[in-house]
Formats: sequence, C-alpha cells, structure tokens
Amino acid sequence: MIDLHSHTNESDGTYTPEELVSAARQVGLSALAITDHDTFLGYEKAVPFAVGFSLDLVRGIELNSRLNWDSKPTRWAHILAYFPDSEPSSGFLQWLENQRSERRDRNKRLAESLRKQGVDITLEEVEARGRSLAGRPHFARVLVEKGYAADNEDAFDRYIGEDAPAFVERESPATETVIRLIRDGGGLPVIAHPIRLSLDADDLKNALRSLKDAGLVGLEIYHSEHNAELQNTYRELAEQLDLLPTGGSDFHGSVKPDTALGTGRNGNVLVPREFLDRLQSYQNQAR
Repeated sequence: MIDLHSHTNESDGTYTPEELVSAARQVGLSALAITDHDTFLGYEKAVPFAVGFSLDLVRGIELNSRLNWDSKPTRWAHILAYFPDSEPSSGFLQWLENQRSERRDRNKRLAESLRKQGVDITLEEVEARGRSLAGRPHFARVLVEKGYAADNEDAFDRYIGEDAPAFVERESPATETVIRLIRDGGGLPVIAHPIRLSLDADDLKNALRSLKDAGLVGLEIYHSEHNAELQNTYRELAEQLDLLPTGGSDFHGSVKPDTALGTGRNGNVLVPREFLDRLQSYQNQAR
C-alpha cells in the first residue's frame, strides 16, 4: 500500500515531517509522497527520518492553477507534480519562490478584506500558524480560534470561500502554463482530485484531452472524496486518454480528522505500488 498525496505542517497539514514518516510506517505504507503546497521543505525535512526504513519517500508538490475551460469566471485546478527519481530544475525552484511571494501578497489583501468585514485579524497571526506557506486554512483556523466561525467549513462559508464576502483571488497561472513549467522543470504533472473541477463527464474528458496536449501525464483516481463509482469513471478516463493513474489520501492530520493516511475515508483509498512504478518508469523514459 502506498500514498501519493499527503501534507505536513510546512504547508496546511498538522503533522511535522518526522511525525508523518512515523505515521506512514505505523500504517504499513511502502511508499509515501509528500505533496505540500508550493514547497518541497516538508519532503526535504522528512528525508533523514525515512532513511534506514523500508519506506520510499517521493518528492512531490501541489500547485494551484486557473482552468480556463468554460464560461464560469474562475475554475481552479490543483496540479500534483512528482519527481520520483530526479531533482527539480533551478528554473522551477525560482518560479516556486515567485509563487510564494505572490501567495503572501494575496494573504495581505485577504487580511485587509477581512478587517473591512469587521474581523479583528492580522497577517502575523495567520503566519504564526502557517509560516511562509500560510493560506486560507490558516486564516480559517484563526477565525475559529477567535470565535468568528464554528469550524473551518463555517469560516470558508461565511468569510473566505470563493463565494464569501471577504474572498480574495490568487493570481494563479493557467493550468496549461503550470503543466509546461512542471515538465520543463523535470517533473510529472497530475490532475489532483478531479471531482473538485465540477465538470460533467464530457467536459472533463475534453478538458483532460486538451491538458494532455500541454503535457499532462496523469490523473488522480483514488482520493478521499472519490467514491467507488467516481473511481471507476476516472480509471476509465485515464485508460481512454492514456494518462497514468495515481492516488492518495490527501492526508492533512487533525484538520481533516475523517481522512486517514493511506486509506482515506472509511477505507476508500487503496493505491497499488504499480502506480508509483509506472510514474518512475515514465520519468526514466522521458529523460
């Protein structure tokens, strides 16, 4: 059993890299990809703890992008990038640094927007919880702690979700651009949790076909939000479009208590080792 989608406290998870490696060993994973948002720091900190154990640690990252597919003003696509047997290029690392600067600028504007809504919040409070990779989940945590929201979901619904009054967009690049940057940087781009794209079957197939032309390599089949029917649908799409299947729990620790590392929600995630083997083989052939 493997898990190709997990997060540490270097982005929006609650486990330290050491704790995540320990948890992976406890549940019997043979391989784990750390896919923090916009940073490799969680992976890099986890490497020393994985050495000496029968756990293959995979370098990954999760990136936001803007999918320009239909008439909806904004549709977001998250891209998982994997570097199973290679290092990212210096150009890709510099682009990531620029993305982190843009993230902080958005966070400043989001804090200002919340204050205009009467919320007593500062960027410093948020960054104390999320550090340099602070994002909306960390804003939500502060909103809950200060009594402005009952829980994270309520914080997003009332304040910082895409349809909420204080929402501020990130200046995310187009999905095709992110895919090409990943490929040029030596990585393998995969569409994460396709359920969140909210596209019907035909539109999703056409969008994926277009993204494959831009360099897309894979599609996340198993995810904690994918039931058995969706898994079958996405598996068939991957086969039809010759995309590599991947999967993972999207584990975040205590902020998503219903999602277990390796097995997702109520055991709905079961990723075979073959998925990682195919990613590694593809990357080796692409060199």
